[in-house]
Amino acid sequence: MIKIGDFSKLSKVSIRMLRHYNDRGLLEPVHVDAFTAYRYYSVEQLSTVSKIQALKDMGFSLSVIKEILETYEDAESLRAYLKLQQSQLRQDAAAMEKRLLLLENALKRMGDDVFMNDVVSIKEIPRRYVSSLRQIIPSYGDEHVLWEQMQRETAAQKVQMAVPGFGLAVFHDEGYKEADVDVEIQVSVVGSYEDTENVRFKTVGPITVASAVVKGGYEQLTPVNTAIGAWVTDNHYDFDGAMFCIYHVSPGHDPNPENWVTEVCFPIRKK
Repeated sequence: MIKIGDFSKLSKVSIRMLRHYNDRGLLEPVHVDAFTAYRYYSVEQLSTVSKIQALKDMGFSLSVIKEILETYEDAESLRAYLKLQQSQLRQDAAAMEKRLLLLENALKRMGDDVFMNDVVSIKEIPRRYVSSLRQIIPSYGDEHVLWEQMQRETAAQKVQMAVPGFGLAVFHDEGYKEADVDVEIQVSVVGSYEDTENVRFKTVGPITVASAVVKGGYEQLTPVNTAIGAWVTDNHYDFDGAMFCIYHVSPGHDPNPENWVTEVCFPIRKK
């Protein structure tokens, strides 16, 4: 048997942590002296400590590690735990990457007043003939499903885009929604075409908007919306319809978010 101090040195785990493992039912001493209360471990338990440390380094909690150790020799069970943890860590990494991007953009904007009125302009979107697809989709991030569906349904007609073209998404819900969002995509086209099962060809009248152009990822849209809101109020306009985004450079054109160019448009009318 090995005294706890020596076992601590061999395993490179502090005495305090070994006692904590004991309290959590992960690693109990093989013997506790009845008179001195001194704890003793076996050399075989060094392997168990190595497993615990390895699982901790992978991000498993002690409660889950206890479950894993109970079936550690079952390869399928261990593989299931590891794959689940892998999936969770990937999700955590994606969330962390998003937070880092928000911080980086905030640092870039420091010293630049993105809320100044000069980022907002008033313009008229001209009358257009468009292919249109409107559906309820699970979330804003699923908009690509609509673009893929429009491409599939219109491919046989060899639809010709207008020049200059407008590829945009209209957000019809009254307010922001976390799920089941009402989105319509439109592409300006020239020619005459037949409606498909879900795609409609129609004329859209001219519309006056307050707009601002954003270069970069979509996380920048919130401060731009704030700028437009301030501009509309300061210049005595009312909002007048569903907002939309024109995608001058979209993920479909370039996978690099730094190169995306989006024009945020809010229909307005004079008070």
